[in-house]
Amino acid sequence: MLLTVLGCSGSVPGPDAPTSGYLLEADGFQLGVELGNGTFAALQAIRDPFAMDALLFSHLHADHCADFTALTVYRRYHPAPTRDPREHRLPVYAPKEAPARFANAYATDEADRAAADLSDVFDFRALSPGKLHIGPFEVVAAPAAHPCESFSFRISHGGRSLVYTGDTGVCAALAELAHGAEVILAEASWTHGSVDVPDLHLSGLEAGQVASAAGTSHLMLTHIAPWTDPAAVLAEARSAYDGEVTVVERGAQYRL
Repeated sequence: MLLTVLGCSGSVPGPDAPTSGYLLEADGFQLGVELGNGTFAALQAIRDPFAMDALLFSHLHADHCADFTALTVYRRYHPAPTRDPREHRLPVYAPKEAPARFANAYATDEADRAAADLSDVFDFRALSPGKLHIGPFEVVAAPAAHPCESFSFRISHGGRSLVYTGDTGVCAALAELAHGAEVILAEASWTHGSVDVPDLHLSGLEAGQVASAAGTSHLMLTHIAPWTDPAAVLAEARSAYDGEVTVVERGAQYRL
């Protein structure tokens, strides 16, 4: 599996730093995971957006899905698409409210609602806890501890597994999902104790604890807020976990 980081800024974009967005590739299949602020521009810089085979969303906060409107415009109005978007509607796996939420984001007002039925170019598929297959990937979705309907994912291919935490506090579902995974891509929005809000985000320390308990071989830290020091988050994670730790970078590619 090849993981490309389109953006990794937490909660809001930073200077030249898009929010959450990733591209996971295997066997010629391109799976987008999240499409937050600024990530659609990053995607266009490296891939033909029409070549993306499916899109997966952990939840519907703007920093994970704001660029879906831009993708809609691109798929509807590009004068020379390399793949007919109406013949090949893009499968979108997302929380059940996604069709209505994305339509509201696209529409300018009530008069524009007719144009906001996005099913002409997208095939929406509601997520629920459990196993599904997306192209060559086996995906297990588990409920995350976050204020809205949210999921963490275990994505497997070729005998290896990547766990993407999405946005979540510490919870039993994440611990079970992560057990034995080779790689964990964990949000680590802040340093431990700097913000006291339960069931919202992981600290660097908590991400390290999750990785240690799971027995993973590589912890990748992402979703670090622009006002948070990545070095401090990294130090926290290393204090709780003895394996390899990486703070991911925008534009970087990682062979998993």
